Amino acid sequence: MKITSIEIKQYLKPLEPPFKAAWDPQPRKNFASTVVYVHTDEGITGVGSGDLLMGLEGHENLFIGHDPFAIERHAQVIDNINFHYGRCWPLDLALWDLMGKATGQPVYKLLGGKSNKILAYASTGEIVTPEERAERALRFVDQGFKAMKIRFHHEDVKDDIKVVEAVRKAVGDKLEIMVDANQGWKMPWDVECTWDLKMAFQVAKELEQLNVFWLEEPLPSHQFELMAKLRDMAGIRIAGGEMNRNWYDFREMNKVNALDVYQPDVALSGGITQVKKIAELVQGSGAWFSPHTWSNGIGLLANLHLAAAVSHCPYLEFPYDPPAWSTDRRDYIQKEHLMIDSEGYLVAPEKPGLGIELDEEALKKYEINHFYVGESSTVIV
Repeated sequence: MKITSIEIKQYLKPLEPPFKAAWDPQPRKNFASTVVYVHTDEGITGVGSGDLLMGLEGHENLFIGHDPFAIERHAQVIDNINFHYGRCWPLDLALWDLMGKATGQPVYKLLGGKSNKILAYASTGEIVTPEERAERALRFVDQGFKAMKIRFHHEDVKDDIKVVEAVRKAVGDKLEIMVDANQGWKMPWDVECTWDLKMAFQVAKELEQLNVFWLEEPLPSHQFELMAKLRDMAGIRIAGGEMNRNWYDFREMNKVNALDVYQPDVALSGGITQVKKIAELVQGSGAWFSPHTWSNGIGLLANLHLAAAVSHCPYLEFPYDPPAWSTDRRDYIQKEHLMIDSEGYLVAPEKPGLGIELDEEALKKYEINHFYVGESSTVIV
C-alpha cells in the first residue's frame, strides 16, 4: 500500500447566536474545521482534523508514494514541518485512521486497548453568572456526567471563585469540579499580565476548600520550575501542557515533576504517535495523562481513542456548554455526534479506524476551500 494523494478541505459553519468563548474578547460568529484526506492505491482513505494544517500545503509530496504504515517516519516529517511552519498533526490522525481501516481494527486497539471507554467531564467554555453556571451544572448531573470544568476569566478572580462556590453548593458531591485558569498561553491580542506563583497559590488554596479536583493552567506554560513549586505547595492537583507544542517540553516538565496531570492534545501537539510516548513517559513517573480536546469532534474522537487505550486518569475532557457550545456545533461535519452514555462514559467506536462518519450534506453546505495534491497533479478549488 502507498499514499497516492492528499486532500485538504476547509469548512465554515456560521454561529447564530455567537459563542462567547471565555478566552476571546469578541464572540465567535463562525466555527472553522479543516479536514485532511489521505488516499491510497488500495482505495482506503484516512481522515483527520482538529487544527488548521498551516504549512502542509506544498509539503504533501513528502508523503506521497510512501507506505502509510511508516508512521514514525511520517511523524518525524510532520515534526520538521511544525518547526518551520505550523502544526499539521491532523495528518498523523488521518494516518492512524487509515491504518485502522486497513487492518479492520479500531484505533484504540492498535494503541494498546486498555479500555474502550472513559468517563467524560463536561468542559465549559463561557463566562456566565454563578446562578446560570449552577443551573447548567445541575443539567449535567441529569445527563449523567460525573465531573465538569469551569473556566476562569473574570477581571477579579474573586468573581471566578464565586462561580465555583455556587456550583459546589448546587451539586454537592454529585460532580467533581475542575477549574481552568487559562493562564498557560495567550491569544495574539492579549497583553495583560498572567498570574504569578503567589497568586496561583492563593487561588489553589481557595479551590482546595471547595474540593476542586484539579487546577489547570495556573501559570504560563513555559514556567516549568514554578509549576513544580506550585505543585509542591498546593493541596490540589495541578494540570497543564495543553498548548506546549514540542515533545521536549514534556520531557523537561517531567524531569522537574511540574504537573500532576499532563494534557497534550493529539490534534495540536504531536499527533497520536508522539503523544502516546508522552503519555507513557509521564505515567511512568506517577502522573496522569488526560488530553486537552478543544478542537472539533474529530479531534475529540482521536484523543478518546488514545486516552481509552492508555490513560490512568479517570476522566477525559468533553467540550460541551449548551446552548452556546453544543454537539451540533462541535461535531457539525460528522453524521454521528459524540455524547456520553447513561453512566457518564464516552465510548470509542468499534468501527475500523477512528470511527469517523462524515456528514456529506454538511460538507457540501459548509465547504469553502479545497486543496488536492496527487502523484502527478495539484488542484486548488
